[in-house]
Amino acid sequence: MTVVRVAAVQLAASEDVEQNLAACLRLTAEAAAQGAQLVVLPEFGNHVSWYADRDHARRKAVTLDGPFVSALADRARELGIHLMANCTLAREDGRTTGSNILIGPDGTILATSDKQVLMGSERDHLDPAVSASPVVDTPLGRMGLYSCMDGVINETPRMLAVDGAQILLNSINSFALDEASLHVPVRAAENRVWVVAANKVGPLVPEHSIDAVAQAVGVPVEQLHGAGESQIVAPDGTVVARAPRTGEAVVVADIEVDAADDKRRTDGTDVMAARRPELYAPIVEAPRGRTAPAGAAELVTAVITPGPEDDVVALLRDAVTAGARLVVLPELAAWAGGVAEGSDPRFTPDEIVEALSGTDAVAVTSVRDHDQHVGLVLDADGEVARQPQLHASARHADWATRLGDELVVVELGWGRLAVVVGDDALYPETFRLAALQDADVVAVPFTVSGAHDIDLLLLERAAENRLNVVVASRRSEQGAGAVIPLSADFTLWSAWEGPFAGIISRPEPVVATDTVTLATVRPACATNRFVSRGTDVVDGRPWALADALVRVATPQHVSA
Repeated sequence: MTVVRVAAVQLAASEDVEQNLAACLRLTAEAAAQGAQLVVLPEFGNHVSWYADRDHARRKAVTLDGPFVSALADRARELGIHLMANCTLAREDGRTTGSNILIGPDGTILATSDKQVLMGSERDHLDPAVSASPVVDTPLGRMGLYSCMDGVINETPRMLAVDGAQILLNSINSFALDEASLHVPVRAAENRVWVVAANKVGPLVPEHSIDAVAQAVGVPVEQLHGAGESQIVAPDGTVVARAPRTGEAVVVADIEVDAADDKRRTDGTDVMAARRPELYAPIVEAPRGRTAPAGAAELVTAVITPGPEDDVVALLRDAVTAGARLVVLPELAAWAGGVAEGSDPRFTPDEIVEALSGTDAVAVTSVRDHDQHVGLVLDADGEVARQPQLHASARHADWATRLGDELVVVELGWGRLAVVVGDDALYPETFRLAALQDADVVAVPFTVSGAHDIDLLLLERAAENRLNVVVASRRSEQGAGAVIPLSADFTLWSAWEGPFAGIISRPEPVVATDTVTLATVRPACATNRFVSRGTDVVDGRPWALADALVRVATPQHVSA
C-alpha cells in the first residue's frame, strides 16, 4: 500500500503579485515542513480573480517560463515535493486561461490543465480549455487536475477518474459554502478516488471594486470572501482533514493511494466497470437548450420507507389521501425478504393501481420481470411507463441479467418525470441523461447502502442537473430516502426571493424520517439552469472534451 502525505493550502490573494507569490512560497514550505510530499495551492494564486477587462487579465497573467512559475518550481525542487499551483496563464496561442500547473520534485513542469467550465465574470476575461485535462502518472500516484467550477458539475472529475486518476487535485476560488459541504467531497465518493482541494480566503474582489460587484452579483460584501474549508477527502467521501472557514491554513493527511483502485460498493458492484459508455452519447453532443415547457410551480410528493411488516399498499393510500400526487416506493418494495427465483411478492402492481383509483396521483416502484429489474410508473388507469435498470448490480446479479438501453422520460400533468432504478442512481451519467431530456422530477426507487448515498451522491444529482429528486428506500443505518426540491433562489446576478446565505448550488433535502414523508417539489424550477451569468450547469458541461465518458478503452495516462 502506497502511503503519501498530502497537503491543501488556503491563502488570500490580492492585486499585489509579489505578495501573493511570497504567500505561496511560505505556505508551501510550511506544508513540506509537516512532511507533505504533494502540496495543492488554491485557484488564481497570482492575482485576485477580478479584472477591468481582458487586456488587464492578459497583462497580469503569468507564463510558464516567467518569474512567478519559476519561483514555484525552484521551491518544489528545493523541498523535493510535487506542487500544484493555479494561475491566470498567458498561452502562446493567444488565449488567457485559468490553469493548473503541476510541478515535479526536480522543478520541471509535469503537466498543465486549463479550466473547462468558466464561472460568471470569468467568461469576460478568460478563455476555456480546448483540450481535456491529462491524468499524470507520478511516483506518488496517478493525478488528475481540475479547478473550482469544473468540480461543481461532474464531467471533468469523472473524465479524470475514468482515465485512471487515483488523486484528484482541485484548486478553488469560491465564496460558496456548498463547495466544501457538497461539490468537493462528492467527487471522491462518486468516483471512489482521493480529492485534495485548496480554496481561497480573504476578499475575492479588489477593495476598490467590491461594493459595486457585491451589488451586481447580489452577494453581501462580507460574503465575497473565499470560503476556506480546504480539505482532503477519502474515496468513500469521508473528509479526513479540513481547514477552517477563515484565515491562512495548511491541512495535511496521510493517504493510502491504492485505496482508490478499489471501485466496489459494499455489495461488490464495481461502479467503474459497470458504467455503460454506449448509453452516454448525448452527454458529448452539442447543447441544444431546454425545449420542453416548464412544469407546475409545486407538486406534493411522498416517499414510503416501510419496515418488514408494514402494509405498503395501505401506506400508499395514506400518502395519496394526504395530498401526494407522486409517491415513490423503494425498489422491489413488494419483496420484503428479497427477490429469489420463485418467491412471491406481497402485493402486485394491480393493487397499487387500485389504491390510486379516483385520484390523479402516480406511484413509482420497481419489480422483477423475469430477467430484468424494471421501474414502473403507475396511475389509476394502470401502467404509464416502464424503465429497465441500465447498469448491472451485484445485488441482483443472480437474476437481473438483461439491462435496458435507454432512459425514458414521461410527460405528466405537472411536468416531465424520469425514473432511475436501483443502482442506476450511483452513476452521475444517468441523471445527466434525464436533464438532457428536460426532466423536471426524477423518482428513484432505491436501496440506500452507502454512508453518503443521500447527503452527497443524490443531493449532487439534484444540484448539478437542476432536477427535483424523490428517492425512497427501506430503512437502514445509512438512511431511508429523501425529497430534494429545487430552490427558486439559484442564479447569481439576479434577484432572489430571500437573502444570500452562502449557498449557490445545493438544494435543501427533506430527509425521510417517518414511514411516509411528504414534501413539496418545484418542477418549474428545473427550467433555470444558470448558476451565474452565462454559466449553465447542464449545457455548460465540457461536452466537446468529454470523449473519455463514451470511450470503451484502456484509461489514458501521461507519464511524468
